[in-house]
Amino acid sequence: MQEVHTHQVILKNLPPRLQSQRPRIAYLLSQYPAVSHTFFLKEILGLKQLGFQVETASINAPDRPMNSLPPAEELEARGTYYIKTLGFGNILWTVALVLFCDTRVCLRGLSAAAELFRWDIRGGLYALFYLLEALLVGKWMRQRNLQHLHVHFGGAVATVGMLASRAWGFSYSLTIHGPEEFYDVEQFYLPQKIHHASFIFCISNFCRSQLMKYSHPSHWDKLHVLRLGVDPEEFAPVSPRSPGTIRIVSVGRLVPAKGQLILLQAFHRVLDQGRDIQLVLVGDGPDRKHLQQFVGEHKLAGHVTFCGALNHGQTRQELAEADIFALASFAEGVPIALMEAMAMEIPCVSTSIAGIPELIRDNVDGLLVPASSVEALAAAIDQLVTDAELRRNLGASARARVIDCYNLSHNLQLLASAFDECLAQRTSQNI
Repeated sequence: MQEVHTHQVILKNLPPRLQSQRPRIAYLLSQYPAVSHTFFLKEILGLKQLGFQVETASINAPDRPMNSLPPAEELEARGTYYIKTLGFGNILWTVALVLFCDTRVCLRGLSAAAELFRWDIRGGLYALFYLLEALLVGKWMRQRNLQHLHVHFGGAVATVGMLASRAWGFSYSLTIHGPEEFYDVEQFYLPQKIHHASFIFCISNFCRSQLMKYSHPSHWDKLHVLRLGVDPEEFAPVSPRSPGTIRIVSVGRLVPAKGQLILLQAFHRVLDQGRDIQLVLVGDGPDRKHLQQFVGEHKLAGHVTFCGALNHGQTRQELAEADIFALASFAEGVPIALMEAMAMEIPCVSTSIAGIPELIRDNVDGLLVPASSVEALAAAIDQLVTDAELRRNLGASARARVIDCYNLSHNLQLLASAFDECLAQRTSQNI
């Protein structure tokens, strides 16, 4: 397996005093490392390179065996505290210690968990499981002398983070991506998480607007837009492919939200017009059988390839062979996959939903179509297939857009500055 490339953040211009005084923070993640979330790895390594002391905890074990991880991921995994691999005996012993030695912690945790209970037995049991994990996380943080916890996404792992914060008394913050949290705010306890968080990083203005929708205006000043990014050196343009079959690549889990069935229907329409095209789907998921059934029924097997889930390097190789990148999503945050394709000067077609229009300006950096419209998606793909100059122009503009607004190195420095400022404000408020 190819090692995950981690771009090097230049530290020579960072004052030594700042490097030594930057805070120690904990990151709590659902699964770390994971092939589908390599941006976690890059963010954490980037912050370390910028002088932060970051320690990691993960609810779940890595998605691959330790001996299958690339060196950078293996090193991170060996330093990560894994909750669900502790074993029943260790969990029971740790909780017993907290119960008898930190009784007030348990009482605060039970009080916070009780606020999540809505006369739903199943929900109440989940709240207790989350509290159990929160006690373990907090005990680990106390042992490591960590005073602030940061969590990506607003789902169950953020619930654990919130309960840990309230039980143990340290601060916590969030990076919210969306869109799942915005669909059932009560199930995700989103208003409570906004209320109790010290600050929240939003990956787009759209994301920030959704959090504003579900929070009191008194909390809006804790919502900060900080964009994700990719390394334009890692995802650099490659030599143009020889004329011939136009290769369309789509990267994403095979789930309804990614709209791959709409993409297949649109691809079928363009193919019926006599275009010489091929579609490559990178990713796996529960929809694969259904999508393959569509391919079989419409005799597309010779034109559509299912690659399954690929690691970071293999995915980059598929992108290197692409003439067009397509993402027909119904629901997204701001897809890293789109940024990677744009950085490689691959002309992209996607849907005008959520934060995507902040990344792609229609007819400038790519083509945007209404979500669910087979007709519009087919027309946009056909336009790119038949117009090589348009592909070149959109690709060049897309790379410039990434370098300008979604450059990982620059955005990591903005993230580091935001952590500095937000944590300093919290400290001054507590004095």
